Amino acid sequence: MAREPQSASGFVDVEGARLWHEISGSGAPLVLIHAGIADSRMWDDQMAPFAAAHQVLRYDLRGYGQSPAVAGPFAHWRDLRGLLDALDLERVVLVCCSMGGSAALDFALEQPERVAALVLVGTPPGGFEIFDEMTPQLDELDAAFESGDVARAAELDMQIWVDGPHHAPSEVDPAVRERALAMDLIAMASEMAGLGEAEPLDPPAVERLEAVRAPTLIVNGDLDVPGILRAGALIAERIPGARTATIAGAAHLSNMEQPDRFARIVLDFLDEVGLPAPSDRHPE
Repeated sequence: MAREPQSASGFVDVEGARLWHEISGSGAPLVLIHAGIADSRMWDDQMAPFAAAHQVLRYDLRGYGQSPAVAGPFAHWRDLRGLLDALDLERVVLVCCSMGGSAALDFALEQPERVAALVLVGTPPGGFEIFDEMTPQLDELDAAFESGDVARAAELDMQIWVDGPHHAPSEVDPAVRERALAMDLIAMASEMAGLGEAEPLDPPAVERLEAVRAPTLIVNGDLDVPGILRAGALIAERIPGARTATIAGAAHLSNMEQPDRFARIVLDFLDEVGLPAPSDRHPE
């Protein structure tokens, strides 16, 4: 019987924030960064297949999951740098979704020598406007946010991102929707608290995509919002040598909707491009 990968978890202090993280497995280091409507639990189904061959790190961005929001300026890409420094991880593969992918692109532009490969799932680059066409829930979402109605705002997030523009809530796997909603309730409450001031790159990533040199795979569910699909096409066009993969029948959180298909796409890509030498560091 195969042994379960060894794992360890805890907190790391980075630029005034305490970031919860978990490391599992051994081998070439692979970092999972979650979407803005989720936290590191969105990768639950990927931990075992990825950790069978890699040292896998997942973490909660500040203000998400178990990582509290704190006051003051920050950038997610700088938090990633601080986390990798604290864990003695030099060069990594980044597998990231949505806002996490935006942070990964920023990191790849600012720290190119530390990125061995990029997998960008449903990702808009910084400075890209997703909603340049009508999305029916946006006005109601803004109103719920302004009134502090966490539950209603999170439900509208589910309609936009998890149901997507092509499905009613009843047509979505209820287990996926329930998991996503539980994560987004934490994220939405944290966002409403108004702590922290995100500092964007200047110039933004959308104007610098040609400078990304890491092997890159763009993964999109074909039922995602139109703006995300446009963003994926733009990234594929601008990043030299970028590859694309489409998961049919999935919306924004394709790794949760079709975990086996998603894992196979990512692992095949990493096999094709090759990986950095394994880190000497193992979980304590």
